[in-house]
Amino acid sequence: MIYRIRDIVPILQAVVTIQADTVIEHLLIDSRKIVFPATSLFFAISGPRRDGHQFILEVYERGVRHFVVRKGYAPPEGLAGAVFLAVPDVLEALQQLAAHHRSRFSIPVIGVTGSNGKTIVKEWLYQLLQKDFVIVRSPRSYNSQVGVPLSVWQLNEQHTLAIFEAGISTHHEMQRLEKIIQPTAGVFTNLADAHNEGFESMRQKALEKAGLFHNSHSLVFGREVLQNQLDPEGKDKAKFAGTRDFFSWSRGSDATLAVVSEERTGNTTRINAVYKGETIDITIPFTDRVSIDNAITCWSVMLQMNYAAVVIRERMLLLEPVDMRMQLKKAINNCYLLNDSYSNDMSSLDLAIDHLQQQAGSHRTTLILSDILQSGQYEEALYRDIAEQLVIRGIHRLIGIGPSIMRYQHLFTESGSLENLAFYPSTEVFLQQVTTHDFLNEYILLKGARVFAFERISAWLEQQVHQTVMEINLTAMGHNLRQYQQQLKPSTKLMAMVKAFSYGSGSVEVARILQFHKVDYLAVAYADEGVALRNAGISLPIMVMNVDPAGFDSLVTHNLEPEIYSFPIYHAFHHYLDQQGIQQFPVHIKFNTGMNRLGFEVEEAAAIAEWLHTRQTMAVKTVFSHLVGSEAAIHDGFTQTQVTGFVNACEILQQKLGYHFTRHIANTAAIFRHPEYQFDMVRLGIGLYGVDSADGEQLNLQTVATLRSTIAQIRKVKKGESVGYNRKGVVERDSLIATIRIGYADGFGRKLGNGKASVYVNGQLAPVIGNVCMDMTMLDITGIPGVKEGMEVELFGKHLPVQQLAKWGDTIAYEIMTGISQRVKRVYLEE
Repeated sequence: MIYRIRDIVPILQAVVTIQADTVIEHLLIDSRKIVFPATSLFFAISGPRRDGHQFILEVYERGVRHFVVRKGYAPPEGLAGAVFLAVPDVLEALQQLAAHHRSRFSIPVIGVTGSNGKTIVKEWLYQLLQKDFVIVRSPRSYNSQVGVPLSVWQLNEQHTLAIFEAGISTHHEMQRLEKIIQPTAGVFTNLADAHNEGFESMRQKALEKAGLFHNSHSLVFGREVLQNQLDPEGKDKAKFAGTRDFFSWSRGSDATLAVVSEERTGNTTRINAVYKGETIDITIPFTDRVSIDNAITCWSVMLQMNYAAVVIRERMLLLEPVDMRMQLKKAINNCYLLNDSYSNDMSSLDLAIDHLQQQAGSHRTTLILSDILQSGQYEEALYRDIAEQLVIRGIHRLIGIGPSIMRYQHLFTESGSLENLAFYPSTEVFLQQVTTHDFLNEYILLKGARVFAFERISAWLEQQVHQTVMEINLTAMGHNLRQYQQQLKPSTKLMAMVKAFSYGSGSVEVARILQFHKVDYLAVAYADEGVALRNAGISLPIMVMNVDPAGFDSLVTHNLEPEIYSFPIYHAFHHYLDQQGIQQFPVHIKFNTGMNRLGFEVEEAAAIAEWLHTRQTMAVKTVFSHLVGSEAAIHDGFTQTQVTGFVNACEILQQKLGYHFTRHIANTAAIFRHPEYQFDMVRLGIGLYGVDSADGEQLNLQTVATLRSTIAQIRKVKKGESVGYNRKGVVERDSLIATIRIGYADGFGRKLGNGKASVYVNGQLAPVIGNVCMDMTMLDITGIPGVKEGMEVELFGKHLPVQQLAKWGDTIAYEIMTGISQRVKRVYLEE
């Protein structure tokens, strides 16, 4: 289905600057994700922090020539050939275009909403139905006001079924999404507490979500999981004006599918139910309640679609877990491995390459790609598109696995820009013919359909280390960043602290995600940390907080900006710059207003201002100070005193220097406790990692770092016997003791031994018994059912906050996180 600019103008009722006949194939909202610029239409969407119009010049320079902008926008001069479509609301224009596109198709469309489980249900329906349909579905969790139109835009003539998910966070949003998705069938997964803050009540939230199904012909829902807030077949039937076929499931009340029992055996669950007076059953390879509920929902959809019981039973048993996270792991020969086994289609490939390039920086990149199955495109066109995308995206090497991609390998050869190409008919042949010496100093993306079992390649490439890992959830970090950004005035900049190995989380990987999210500044403690970031391709401005003369050359060579905190450092750096003939080198001036650590005294402001003004070797980029107790109300008076001194020092510098500089004093806690002190920029540290230093409840922070280990051995210990060195742990009853693979050499300190701390094991807390050893720690797991050797345990994370572990250890979360040893492998996840 072809759209030209002249077709789109009337759809959007846009005012166009010049007429154009260009074919538009791709809708673009992110300047970082340009793949096919000539056929892309950029929508300059404005958000609370970023205005898409700010990036039009950047997008133009990268080859895009067609833009949707708000009425009244004056484009920069000199953009020859640029076409601007002016509309009242850019986001609404994106949604209008997607809604028009959807209206041109008459295929069945399943709309999925609910508080949780949307993506799992969508992906399981894809697994269950893909043998019978050519399916288009939302990529990953593209269910927002922006994600839904981009998902619907994927529809083409080859598709015979669509599955789109819709998520909302406040009222009136679903009305817009319903017009875009126009579902013919609906699935309401459940109703829970997520995003409650956007609604007056659970009832209001239920009714708002139900708006997706106002015109759908059918609806699947669970009675109990709607928490009695919605009754589609009863009092709320008027909300479903177009629905004629209601399909409910329940464990207790009357329903179309009445679940009678659930029998768990090993890793499977048999679910028995009554449907149309007959007893039927399925078995699924999961035992947790959430998976069982999601499976029953999918079962209901298949029954409503009149699938035979034997087909449903066969396919349900083959359901595979949906891993919505891309994992970045250290691999052999100084490589990094990005394993994305979530799905394998053009949309998810595009997202995975984004993440690969974001993490790789300037390093070489390799894509190991299997056949893409049931894409809805003709194979030759599909692989030609992939070859073109890889060339545009600058992928250095492609390894293709599968008969289809082998058949069209000439398309990749003809592109002429891929340095190394290799193709294998199967994963088995690849593993037989390739050696680990073929991979060195590169970032590798694994992207394979499940039938190709790429987990074998992942295991082969992964660096073998002991079974203690710290998972860093980069998606959660992005969420936390946005939580703090929402507290800022639109003009306030943000500096992110990535010192101390990014609080133990990995400086380079964290810096890349922050650069991707366009923070304004990074800060490190020492020049060496800044050099490592520059070598990894980080281009953001970087402030170095603790400088010495030995690092001056590195500062200048790598464009790092030093903190100048004393006259000796100032004079030494001035002397160095003067010898090098350098003028106006960017620096940051720090004042001591009460921390009594580093910084000029406020009384010294006039003197340093005079030196800076007279010599001109340095240009002041920012002036800042450090609050002592911004997280505690008891210190608010002292905070005010600090701010007063800081403002005085800034005024003295401003008067002498005669030019503008950025002021910042607010740290993580002060961002929301003292918004009046945000000035021009704030510094965000441990809050990025999900730790609220003020222990408040104003922010919805997500856990970023999770420290996990595994159980090496379980043994029975009789009453009166001891555990560990020095016989410190004496059991008072016959006990079951588990030894886990972590000790004080990994950062789990000796202070946590002898019952002071506990570890999360199979849903319960198990106390540490005896002394913590260098490489091992023992736990008393007596009374905790189902614990087995090899089972994962959580030292801190979602179930056991790092703040609690710090409390047990008589310290703070900062020390716990920064103290995790480098021998503990970091695994980076992106959802």
